[in-house]
Amino acid sequence: MNSMNFNYGKGFTFSKHIPEQVSHFERVFDIFKDILTHTSGDIEEAFDWLETLDTEYDIFTDDYTIQDFEDDLKKRGYIKEEIDPEQGTDGNGPGPGKKMLTAKLEAALRYYALDQIFGKLKKSGLGNHRTTNQGAGDERVGDHRSFQFGDDLAMINMTESIKNAQVNNGIGDLRITENDLIVEETKHKSHMSTVLMIDISHSMILYGEDRITPAKKVAMALVELIHRKYPKDSIDVIVFGNEAWPIKIKDLPYLKVGPYHTNTVAGLELAMDILRRKRNTNKQIFMITDGKPSCLTLPNGEFYKNSFGLDERIVSKCLTKAAQARKLKIPITTFMIAQDPYLRRFVEIFTEQNRGKAFLTGLSGLGQMIFEDYEKNRKRRIQ
Repeated sequence: MNSMNFNYGKGFTFSKHIPEQVSHFERVFDIFKDILTHTSGDIEEAFDWLETLDTEYDIFTDDYTIQDFEDDLKKRGYIKEEIDPEQGTDGNGPGPGKKMLTAKLEAALRYYALDQIFGKLKKSGLGNHRTTNQGAGDERVGDHRSFQFGDDLAMINMTESIKNAQVNNGIGDLRITENDLIVEETKHKSHMSTVLMIDISHSMILYGEDRITPAKKVAMALVELIHRKYPKDSIDVIVFGNEAWPIKIKDLPYLKVGPYHTNTVAGLELAMDILRRKRNTNKQIFMITDGKPSCLTLPNGEFYKNSFGLDERIVSKCLTKAAQARKLKIPITTFMIAQDPYLRRFVEIFTEQNRGKAFLTGLSGLGQMIFEDYEKNRKRRIQ
């Protein structure tokens, strides 16, 4: 395709279109970031995959080898090596260093997930959650009203106030009184506290389908979205298998499925405990799961497990937690990656108890659905 430039005095000049050049490193780096997410941050395994792909697709060239790529990763601060002094190659000295991800690469993985799932986000001003409640708030909306005792003086519109004084007092006796003052109307901005629950039970990799990698990507993308676009919001990520525990944002790339059952109740309890400590009015839970609840923690600390069908005892506890969350004004949005009719019925009953929402979805649209639901929730004040 040709490009066209206007040369003043000589008309149009046509020249051959030169596509934007992408460096060897950037081209391979995108592939590498995707592989790292699949390998849960295992760099050695990721390099093995790169070599396999290179054999089939010629990723590297004589001018840019896999060793050049590894050297670039180190120079740019994306990976580091940690020496194990107890493991020597000959039993005497320190062994070869183990390649580790740096915080810079962990952040790059989150941004890559954001770009993959949500695309290029438009700049969005202050990026806070708006409500429909007007009054002594902190976001200007363009409307005006008369000054009232207690209004912030910084919100006085001097131009409108002077015009008001001219109308009220005349140009010959220009003076501004309290009755002339006009202030800009404002809206309150609400903050959203979100807990994202991720199922890491064994069923997330059953039947040859990798469900945990898309869930990780969605989590990393949502975290990055909130930090960049809504910095006053908070997001906590917890995982649940036989038990539930919080994970740090930096640990998301390393998340793996375990030989666990699905203790949905433990996950909901932890999520609600986290949200109880938040001062924000707006709170919500997002739950990504592909299987039925199949585990409970008994009062003595032991686990009650049943993987066959829907256990009435476990289901009853789940519904109790859903109702409890409703009383705490915490809506739960469930993203169920399953199509079984009896599981659908369970999700419907669970959602009805909480008065939340449910999406029966595949893996491909998961990220977009969570993004859209987050955007909808931030536009309303959860009562």
